[in-house]
Amino acid sequence: MAGALEGIKVLDLSRVLAGPLCAMMLADLGAEVIKVERPGGGDETREWGPPWAGTESAYYLCVNRNKRSITIDMKSDAGRDLVRSLARGADILVENFKTGTLERMGLGYESLRAENPGLIYCAITGYGQTGPDADQPGYDFAIQGRGGIMSITGEPDGPPMKVGLAIVDVTAAQNATIAVLAALEARRRTGEGQMVDISLLDSQVAWLINRASNYLVGGAVPKRYGNAHPNIVPYETFKASDKWFNVAVGNDSQFRRFADLIGAPDLAGDPRYATNPSRVENRGELIATLSSYVERRPAQEWLDLFYREKIPAGPINSIPEVFADPQVQAREMVVEMPHPTAGSVRLVGSPLKLSGTPVAYERHPPLLGEHTDEVLVELGLAEEEIAALHAEGVV
Repeated sequence: MAGALEGIKVLDLSRVLAGPLCAMMLADLGAEVIKVERPGGGDETREWGPPWAGTESAYYLCVNRNKRSITIDMKSDAGRDLVRSLARGADILVENFKTGTLERMGLGYESLRAENPGLIYCAITGYGQTGPDADQPGYDFAIQGRGGIMSITGEPDGPPMKVGLAIVDVTAAQNATIAVLAALEARRRTGEGQMVDISLLDSQVAWLINRASNYLVGGAVPKRYGNAHPNIVPYETFKASDKWFNVAVGNDSQFRRFADLIGAPDLAGDPRYATNPSRVENRGELIATLSSYVERRPAQEWLDLFYREKIPAGPINSIPEVFADPQVQAREMVVEMPHPTAGSVRLVGSPLKLSGTPVAYERHPPLLGEHTDEVLVELGLAEEEIAALHAEGVV
């Protein structure tokens, strides 16, 4: 079955995480993606191991399936000419070089647009194409701090804490994908491509959602609540008799059922706890009381009871437990693909579930330069021209 983006060609000039993830999401949806890498080394994440699967790092494998790889020395005139040739036939270009780098190479949006007016040029940078820090390098960890998420993550009396993975890069990749798809729709109507300017910092600030709104509307500086919620109670981690688990009571009706199930029905009728605003106001006393009930039984007993009565709750799984979860397995969130040096690799599946044009897992994450000659032939180069490019180190 054809993918949703069948016939769309993507030139992926990005590396590491945000850009490659955006390009992989487009590839999973059926786009043809050509990944351009530097000869001899390629994407930096190819070296970010262990662990390894065959010759490839697990990090590289996670965001590069369904692509073809070509190596091009973009510092050479001939290499830049090849990139321009590829861009002429592309619908989308994704890059995450520091602002201004590709412009200085003659590969910026305006230069490529002159030859391909329909090109959608997606630039993912730390701070965006404008502003006083546009030329600064941007890394996920630095931006988690600058963008505010670390100030509201962690225990109330603990140090600032980052999220356990590069969530700014991931969010920026998703924003880039959304923007590119919107630009494709606009091009369908107008025939014109456009520049898509995605900033890691913008993505982080937008990700503050209700915590930002609380500050912008109410004026109070948001603080850390650990695993608790600033606006909903009880919505946090509880310790059962054996281990921790999560409870996410989101409304008064759920709280009444929750209080009844733990053996404290009178709490729901107490005016201090009857409504969510009152529970937020009396958070400390209520949580202490609830904890004294919850700690009497094992976590799984509570979870079985809460699931049966449709009280939002869940375990705190380790990563192995996540992939052993029957629901995760039923949703096909692990896929196994054949691989030329590893035999096969297991990868996280796509979260995008489309009934008519489902995602497909057709190409293993490519070896460095695996498709160089194939792509050059498609560009119309003769065998002797390709041999000369190899001899000169251009590809």
